[in-house]
Parts: sequence; structure tokens; C-alpha cells
Amino acid sequence: MSDTRKEQPEDPDRESMLAFSEQHIRLLYRQKRTERWFKVITAIMLSIVAVATAWSGYQAARWDGFQSTEYAQASALRVVSTRDSTMAGQVRLYDITAVNNWINAYTQGNKTLATLYEKRFRPEFKPTFEAWLALDPFNNPNAPPGPLFMPQYKLSLEEQANQLDAQAENTFNQGQAAKEQGDAYVLNAVFLATVLFLTAIAERFTWNAVRAMVLALALGMLLFGIYHLFTYPIM
Repeated sequence: MSDTRKEQPEDPDRESMLAFSEQHIRLLYRQKRTERWFKVITAIMLSIVAVATAWSGYQAARWDGFQSTEYAQASALRVVSTRDSTMAGQVRLYDITAVNNWINAYTQGNKTLATLYEKRFRPEFKPTFEAWLALDPFNNPNAPPGPLFMPQYKLSLEEQANQLDAQAENTFNQGQAAKEQGDAYVLNAVFLATVLFLTAIAERFTWNAVRAMVLALALGMLLFGIYHLFTYPIM
């Protein structure tokens, strides 16, 4: 007696359920893999943003300190420049008084008094006075009216005051440039904070397309912020 096995017909519902399960497993695997990639990218972006934001804040503080130092130095230089300029004016007044006294004594024929006034001339002023006398000013109508109108007449204090004033202006401009650079670093830190906000809010979206768009926008802003860090001067 031989046993014969009858082939049972395949169940279409069972096959469809198996196919659906396989598709569901593949879908879940794809979703988990996509989720892992999102988490990796988000973690990398957050770490870069944290470092870049900290560096921007650090540089902004350094530039702010440099700005304050430059402003203080500029103020000190202006004080010294003003002092030297005031002293130069007093010296000029002394020269005018001394020359007028000498001219009065000379025109009156009082050579003793004229010699006394001439001895009181400043060493810096004497070469100019002698150059003026060489032009015979009392007989030469083309001679300057006084030694102070000679091109040789210069005041070292006045020149020093002008140099200090120019140095103060340059130092102030450097402080102004430092202020602008510090403001640029602050603005870049705010820009990077926006990247941090977008990266964090992207985690709230379950729709991967929207999530990817938000992360792409954040990544573009992050690259732009990092570009600034590479191009900005470092203090």
C-alpha cells in the first residue's frame, strides 16, 4: 500500500501577509537607518556650532578689550598733545614779546638793552632771528615783518603736538576698527545661534522631507558662519 500526498493549494492570504511583513520590515529598517543618519549629522552639526559659537564669543571679547585699550591710549595721547600745543602757544607768545622788546630797544638806539633781550632768546629761536637780521629787515621792504614769519621759525613742541595728535587719530581709528570687528564676531555668534535653533527644532519634525530641508538650511548657515571665522582676523 503506497501513501500518496496530495498537494495542498497555496493560501493567497498567507503569501500576501508574508510579502506585507517583508515590506514592513524593510521600511522599518530604512526608517531606522535614516534616523541614525539624521542623529549623526545633527550631533556633528551641534558640536561644530558649539565650538564655533564659543570661538566667536571669545574673539568678540578680545576685540572689545583691544578697542577699550586703543580708546584709552588715544585719549591719553590727545591729552599730551593738547598740553604740548598749549605750551607751544606760550613759547610763541614769549618769542613775540622778546622780539618786540628787542625791536623797541634797537630802534631807540639802546644797544645795551637790545643785547640783553637778545641774550634772552631761546636757543631754538636764535638761528631764525639771525637769518631774519641777515635780510636787513630795517632797510629791506621785502623782508618778513618779523622772525616769526620766517620759514625757519619752528616750534619743536608744536611739531611734537601735531605728531601726537596724528598718533592719537591713528590709535582711535584702530580702536574703531577693533569695535567693528568685535561687532562682526558678535553678529556671527548670533548667526551660529540661529543654526543651533534650526538644528534643535529639526528634531521636532517627524516628516523626513521637512526635517532634511531644515537641516540643509542650518548646514548652509553653518558653513557661512565658519567661512566668516576663517576670513576674520584673529586677536
